Amino acid sequence: MPTMSTKSKSRSDETVNDLTSQPIILAKEDIYDEGAVDPVYQAKARVLNQALQEIGMGKYQWALFVVAGFGWFSDSVWPLMTGLILSPALNEFHFNGPFLSLATNIGLLVGAITWSFGCDIWGRKWSFNLTLFVASIFGIAMGGSPTFVALASLAATSSVGVGGNMPVDSAVFLDFIPSSHQYLLTILSIWWAIGQLLGSLIAWPLISNFSCTPGQPCTRSENMGWRYLLFTLGGIMLVLAFVRLFVFRLHESPRYLVGRGRDAEAVAIVREIARYNGTETSLTVEDLEDAARGAEEKQSAHKWRVLSESSTWSGKHIRSLFATRKMAWSTSLLIAIWGIIGLASTLYNNFLPFLLASRGAKFDDATYFTTYRNQVILSVIGIPSALLAGWTIELPYVGRRGTLAASAGLTGAFLFASTTARSSPALLGWNCGYAFFSNIMYGVLYAVSPELFPAKDRGTGNGLTATATRVFGVLAPIIALYADLTTAVPVYIAGGLIIGAGGLALLLPFEPRGRASI
Repeated sequence: MPTMSTKSKSRSDETVNDLTSQPIILAKEDIYDEGAVDPVYQAKARVLNQALQEIGMGKYQWALFVVAGFGWFSDSVWPLMTGLILSPALNEFHFNGPFLSLATNIGLLVGAITWSFGCDIWGRKWSFNLTLFVASIFGIAMGGSPTFVALASLAATSSVGVGGNMPVDSAVFLDFIPSSHQYLLTILSIWWAIGQLLGSLIAWPLISNFSCTPGQPCTRSENMGWRYLLFTLGGIMLVLAFVRLFVFRLHESPRYLVGRGRDAEAVAIVREIARYNGTETSLTVEDLEDAARGAEEKQSAHKWRVLSESSTWSGKHIRSLFATRKMAWSTSLLIAIWGIIGLASTLYNNFLPFLLASRGAKFDDATYFTTYRNQVILSVIGIPSALLAGWTIELPYVGRRGTLAASAGLTGAFLFASTTARSSPALLGWNCGYAFFSNIMYGVLYAVSPELFPAKDRGTGNGLTATATRVFGVLAPIIALYADLTTAVPVYIAGGLIIGAGGLALLLPFEPRGRASI
């Protein structure tokens, strides 16, 4: 038996040596400088990156591109619903509009904290599978709301599921793909655009044909359009949730398992993915153990004993994200950028259909048909944005930071320009420019954040940024309660904040372009 073990290990070593002599399949150099993150984890992650690069972008990863995209879809559809159903729901229940947005954003905040921090505790798999299910069930129930209180309560509960989609799904996708295809995390935002488009296309005929006339007495039977919309989209989301639960088998993240010290399980999963893809991997538990031993021999390794094998969350996950000056600067900037853009975009986007309708009233075309037709046009714009974002982030001297800064600046500029509109077509035109560049901005932002966090703390990092944007998202409707939304004031505020966030993006100390996330 000892002889067989020695031979096996020898063959494994030979394979690994052969692998390292073939640069076409080596993983890229990772993002972090030596000493920026836990050296034991970094050493193991580099071996794991090489194994994922060896497997390549196969069937499993492309299937994951689709099912992870459901999270982008959900994150787009449900917050958009707040704006799409606002006007007809107001006619029926006669409430102060921003309160519905407030309830939704409180749910998103709770979801962001629960699921994103949780996925560093109990793993990615449960969070990934349950978020869509929670969102769909309570989303369908929203359609049966008898009162505004019921509607707001169900919207908040549904949003608890929605709030975890992006932080968890981006971590899951990045954990499984080879470094050569990290740009696909940005292109995943095409699902966000598809969600907007589908939601708007369904809302257009339903709300324009099955809603009360604004300003007239309104009963439930005469105002079923927004309810039909929620039933339809909730049903679609339930189907997508079943696909995740029963059709696609998500393995636990090997990066998460390595971060927990469960090397054997991580190796078994990598081998299973290779088998599913019809390829092979030379990864062994000994490879990870050798990498760990080499890192532990370094003088500074002892201060990084942050790998945890327990299923309890502790402040170590946060401390790891602020362990060095450079890492702390990166984490702090990401939190600030997310918070600022969250405040600006929620303040503007949540009331976009209402704003288009109120401005349209001055131009004598404020009908449901025109409002939701315009929303469809704006949604179509997001599809080419996602593809362009995936291209520009890989350009030399531009990368993630340059693309994020430029798109944020242009997004703010178009918001300012929209205040000059003196006709409905002019307002729509400026908003098309805003929609185009804001979709690029969000696509890059949703990708660069998980890329800059090490996988063992990625859920916590995504949780911090998501919490920041959701906290400010809660503040936005409160501000709207005391602001005159028929003026250009919210637009000036939003535009200035987004341009400022773009400037902060240039200060990020790490550039993921051409480097591997670990």
